[in-house]
Amino acid sequence: MGHILVVEDEENIRDLILMNLSMVGHTSVAAADGIEAIKSLRSAAFDLCLLDVMLPGTDGFTLLKNFQDANVPVIFLTAKGSLPDRVKGLNLGAEDYIVKPFETLELLARIDVVLRRNGKQKYVFYCKGVEVRFMERLVFKNKIPIELTAQEYALLEVLVQNRNLALTREQLLASAWGYDYIGETRTVDMHIQRLRKKLGWDDVIKTVYKFGYRLEEPIE
Repeated sequence: MGHILVVEDEENIRDLILMNLSMVGHTSVAAADGIEAIKSLRSAAFDLCLLDVMLPGTDGFTLLKNFQDANVPVIFLTAKGSLPDRVKGLNLGAEDYIVKPFETLELLARIDVVLRRNGKQKYVFYCKGVEVRFMERLVFKNKIPIELTAQEYALLEVLVQNRNLALTREQLLASAWGYDYIGETRTVDMHIQRLRKKLGWDDVIKTVYKFGYRLEEPIE
């Protein structure tokens, strides 16, 4: 997991991002403007910055150079979704550019991609005797290899990346099968049952009544 600086002047959005980062295992620090952001950058090491473009005082585009000098990758968060703005942000060297409003799952997925790309993501996940090695796409139960189908592994990866978050069947279909997948949501139920059986995770993959599923990471 990563240590992330969230630079966002809108309190509601900032608090929501911080809450979701915490739920999936990231640690984070908040800043409401450029001055606070620079102070935080100088006082701690970060794996990633979520940087709002439209900030009071110095804007995010101007602040970007400070993060580049500190070797901290940046994902821009902004309501400015025009093509020229997106191109400008990427050309300046940002890793990604996310337009508000955004879905939490999309934000977490893009964070994961950037952390992995920059070698700042944890590549192994442990839970109740199960070890998931993301780089090798291997899964072990009590050090014994577990054979998963490609679709079972894709579903497992989405659950792990969004652990402790309740996900609807539709969200799981979109993330693990792809938005172009056409099928009934009971397909998710079938694959969840297979994962539970293969991994011994009946008490880890929880059913959220009339909603979907949640991978609940036990507190060690």
